[in-house]
Amino acid sequence: MSIYVVLALAWIFLSDRLVLSLAHDERTLGLLHSLKGTLFVLCTGVLLYWLIGRDMRRLDRLNHMLLNGNEQSLRALVSAMDVRHKETRDHSERVMRMTVALARLAGLEGDALRNVRFGALLHDIGKLALPDAILVKPGPLTPEEITVMRTHPVLGRDLLMRTAFLRPAIDIPFAHHERWDGTGYPRGLSGEEIPLAARIFSVVDVWDALSFPRVYKPAWPEEDVLDYLRNAAGGQLDPGIVGLFLEHYDDLKAIGLGQATVD
Repeated sequence: MSIYVVLALAWIFLSDRLVLSLAHDERTLGLLHSLKGTLFVLCTGVLLYWLIGRDMRRLDRLNHMLLNGNEQSLRALVSAMDVRHKETRDHSERVMRMTVALARLAGLEGDALRNVRFGALLHDIGKLALPDAILVKPGPLTPEEITVMRTHPVLGRDLLMRTAFLRPAIDIPFAHHERWDGTGYPRGLSGEEIPLAARIFSVVDVWDALSFPRVYKPAWPEEDVLDYLRNAAGGQLDPGIVGLFLEHYDDLKAIGLGQATVD
């Protein structure tokens, strides 16, 4: 704003001298002062608009750099988490890419789409608080172990709520194990009570869990995976989102496997 102050002082000093040199009577002097004031207001408005716009663009660039830096840090954390949990290579990145693409097809945009990206990337962040003996157990979990495992959505929500820019992204970590028929956890939500972002992610997550090997199972054949999704529509999964996923399956799969890009 120092530019504005300097220019305003220069305008006042020079314009007063110019007016006095041009005015030969009181009527002319009054007219020139009115004209000078009008021009001052117009020029001030234009200058302030430019200065504020410049500062806003600068803040926007800094905010974008900050978000990119935060996202790169989160990607490194999630990559390490996937290795620790013995997930398939690129698991979190893959489901994030597919979820963002499917969310865009479902009509999400802007901040909602950014929250989907962060939420999908951090969907299992709550598992950081769980013991490896449960996370990488090759056989079935005991009832007690299942109870512990089912705490990870709440743990994930609690972790994200501690960081201001991640709070809007809690829908997926907190609700991706809810089921359309109301038999999921942790809150037993049903139908459209489940946040849309979580319903979108759940379809992608089920596809990914079945399509790739885990420590407790081999990968399923692709047709069996797609049949499972069709049969889960209306029970475990939102039937509308399943239909949208299957309609665009080839494109979404290519995005997930890194054969196509998504913004």
